Amino acid sequence: MQMNVGPWDRMIRLILAVAVAILILTKVLQGTLALVLGVLAAIFFVTAAIGFCPLYRLFRISTRAKTSDKS
Repeated sequence: MQMNVGPWDRMIRLILAVAVAILILTKVLQGTLALVLGVLAAIFFVTAAIGFCPLYRLFRISTRAKTSDKS
């Protein structure tokens, strides 16, 4: 599994996940919307934590900086 989520992308995913969690915990979001956004927030959190997004892999997207292998 090669990392394909860059640092800015990871930060944005974490901020969104935390924001949704706060909205759910303070009961601003409730019901089905809270459930759907909670699942998405959990996915964002996990992909940010491990640095890999399966959808990015499927569409051959990477937000990581390209590194050169020059010695």
